[in-house]
Amino acid sequence: MVRVMASGVFDILHPGHLHFLEEARKLGDELYVVVATDNTVRKRKHEPITPQDMRLKMIAALRTVDQAVLGHDGDMFRIVEEIKPDIIALGFDQAYAEEELQGELAKRGLNIKIIRMPQLDHDLTGSRKIMQKVIEWYLAEERLKKVENR
Repeated sequence: MVRVMASGVFDILHPGHLHFLEEARKLGDELYVVVATDNTVRKRKHEPITPQDMRLKMIAALRTVDQAVLGHDGDMFRIVEEIKPDIIALGFDQAYAEEELQGELAKRGLNIKIIRMPQLDHDLTGSRKIMQKVIEWYLAEERLKKVENR
């Protein structure tokens, strides 16, 4: 059994996330997905829109996911040591240098292959892109209301 591990925030679930997880699943027999904690999201990215428990529940409900777990605050390698994957799948845009990750894994005695997943060619492949589109739609609606009320 080849165990694959993928991780992410998954704040607003979108086609890019699904593509990432489907491609990761193809690498092995079982897919474990680590969902970042709210504290981790705050430190690394932004204030989460969706609470960690909801994000975890949504990822766990995906057919392609065998096991969804919440990550740990602090040492991101602790969950890797617990899951013991054969492969770590990185998203195309995840800001990790494979060489640095490989070095840290080796220091901990973990022989894990790291594979970067391909990008989905679509305009709704990121939470920020989706939020921007919603904001643009809202502003256009507001402008239309002002014109109609004149």
